[in-house]
Parts: sequence; structure tokens; C-alpha cells
Amino acid sequence: MRLEAGQVAVVTGAAGGIGLALVRRFAASGLKVVLADVEERALEKAAAGLREDGAVVHARVVDVGDRQQVMDLADATYAKFGAVHVLCNNAGVGSGAEGRMWQHEPNDWKWAFEVNVWGVFHGIQAFLPRMIDGGEPGHVVNTSSSDGGIAPLPTASVYAVTKAAVVTMTESLYAHLKAERARVGASVLFPGPHMLRTGLWESHRNRPDRYAKERPRKTPYRSLAQWESAMKEAGREVEFTPVEEVADFVAEGITRDRFWLLPASEHSDQQIKARSTSMLERENPAYLESFILD
Repeated sequence: MRLEAGQVAVVTGAAGGIGLALVRRFAASGLKVVLADVEERALEKAAAGLREDGAVVHARVVDVGDRQQVMDLADATYAKFGAVHVLCNNAGVGSGAEGRMWQHEPNDWKWAFEVNVWGVFHGIQAFLPRMIDGGEPGHVVNTSSSDGGIAPLPTASVYAVTKAAVVTMTESLYAHLKAERARVGASVLFPGPHMLRTGLWESHRNRPDRYAKERPRKTPYRSLAQWESAMKEAGREVEFTPVEEVADFVAEGITRDRFWLLPASEHSDQQIKARSTSMLERENPAYLESFILD
């Protein structure tokens, strides 16, 4: 579909990082933008900046893990703008889990699944029926990750499992939309190809009390800056992809109706080939043995 002035884009996790970059990119093309995020102050700041730039904006505090809040977001969006053409289910969190998988707290899994998986489904359920019934061209983008979406990441297994689920959910959505002969397309996004400066590293700041840690962490949460510093001390320079580049990639993918929004990356290609070869040859996943889990 073409991105045109007057269309409406809804983005979750829109107060910063990839989400805010997406909103800015859509607004630059003349789209009306709806920002949803759980962080009220950051959301207000993002919306104010967009309005200063002349964008038509509607912002709403939403916990995507709460189905009713997402349904209310859809109701408010259609009441204000009458249509939705682009939906980006982008909100996501890290789990904060540590140790072996069998040592992870159930709340780590429950919180990550509520946001990363249920949040995507809630967006699909709240918006897709009306997008299809509207009869206009539309597109849904679900944010996955190469960490899980392409290959397992044992060092962040909870997060990786949720992102693998997003890939399968989006593949199923694509098939259902084709069966419906809908004018709505679907894409799964693997942000990259390099590291990203986003708030994912500090996800714990938004962790709800209902999913509080049951026991103190053995190690403190590490910020992106601390991790980057540790990498430099180890002699490893980390390359970053600007979130604006990700947003441009998504916009191009929507206009070209691409399902796999997977930027070119030798590392990703190697992961895909290693996993596929292991499955085709019925071999054990030796590619996982390179992870240092101690």
C-alpha cells in the first residue's frame, strides 16, 4: 500500500525508541498518528514534539497486556479519525529473568508474554476486523526480534520465546488475511541489523506490581550504557543501527508489501542457515553450543 497524507497510523510502544521513530516517519508522510504507551510522561513529551512539528496526533496511555485498554484505544481512534490504515504492534519488554530456565520465576514469563505476545494479539483483535471491513488498503506490522524470531537466544530465553511466538502469529495472520482476500497486508519486523538504542534494557521500570519479582535479583539490572562499556573494555566495539533507519525500512516494507522486514545481515543469514540445516539434517543444534551460559 502507499503511505499517503490523511491516512491513520497506530503505534504501540510509541513514546520512545523504535515506536517513536515509526510515528515520526509516518507523520513525515502526512499520516495522522496515534501513540499508545504505558509511560505517561514520555508519551506526553513525544506527542508534544510531534504537534510542534505540525503532526495530527492522538496520544493515549495504554497497557497492551490489558485487552480492554486496547479495545478502548481502537474505539477512541475510530471515534476520532474514522479509520486506521497502519497498525504497528510494537510494544515490548525484556523479562528480567536470570539463571537457568528452570530457575526463572513464573512472573518473568507471565509479564513478558502479556506484553510481547498478548499485546500483539490484542492489537490484532481490536483493530483488524474494522480495518478489513473498512475496505481500504491497510497494513499490520508486528515487532519481533532476531533474538528468538530467527534463532534461540539461551541467554535471554524468556524474551526469545515471546519473539518466536510473534513470528508464528504473524505468519498465521498473513494466511488468514489472504484467505479473507482482505486489502490489509501483514509484516513481521526484525529490528536491526545491529544493536539498537532503545528503552528495552530498562524495561523493569514499567514492571507492574502484579508481576513483581518474587525474590531479589542476584545481579543488578544492567543498562545499555553499562553493557556497551563492558564490551569496549573487552575490546569489542558495538555497532548500532539508528532507530530512524529502522523506521525508514518499515515504511519501505509497507509500500512494497513485504512480509519479512528483515534487514540484510550476514550474521542473521548464518543463524537462519545453521538452524535450517540442523532441522533438515535432523542434527542436534550445535549452533547453540557457542553461547556462554556460565
